[in-house]
Amino acid sequence: MQLGLDFSLVEELVAGVDEVGRGPLCGPVVTAAVILDPARPIAGLNDSKKLSETRREALFDEIREKALAWCIARAEVEEIDRLNILHATMLAMQRAVEGLSVTPRMALIDGNRCPKLAVPSAPVVKGDSQVPAIAAASILAKVSRDREMQELDSLYPGYGIAGHKGYPTAVHLEALRRLGPTPIHRRSFGPVRDLLDAPR
Repeated sequence: MQLGLDFSLVEELVAGVDEVGRGPLCGPVVTAAVILDPARPIAGLNDSKKLSETRREALFDEIREKALAWCIARAEVEEIDRLNILHATMLAMQRAVEGLSVTPRMALIDGNRCPKLAVPSAPVVKGDSQVPAIAAASILAKVSRDREMQELDSLYPGYGIAGHKGYPTAVHLEALRRLGPTPIHRRSFGPVRDLLDAPR
């Protein structure tokens, strides 16, 4: 792990932070922060995208039970459209860290940049496959957002949201052209904006 950090020194009270939902055309961006308990290890933590849905669901409950502290946060579609997706993601990460019931000594952020935080932080590229606390955060964020997209699918039928989770798949783009954008679609994202700008 090339970070210039000695992980043995920062193992205690380190918050891992990750996000899910930067790429979709609809729905919130969801973040999580997790401080793992070294006395209560969790087996099988990995990048949420590399785990089966069943495994993620099981780990979701185990992480919330065993972690020293955890918080799931978000930025809404309106915030994404107003701030842009990067700034909205940073805001949601900030909310996740600030929402922890225990103040971490350090926050390790998945990716190549950090939000403004009151605690020291460092970015870790591909952190969700290197740092267990970031992997745990990726699982909480993904399961939480996937569940929400299942619910939104029944509110906005016909778009296939439960399947693609809002990502710009062929099914989603075709439904968008046919049915038009919903209130949960991100107006600042190209395919949605192009439809709204198209002459009627």
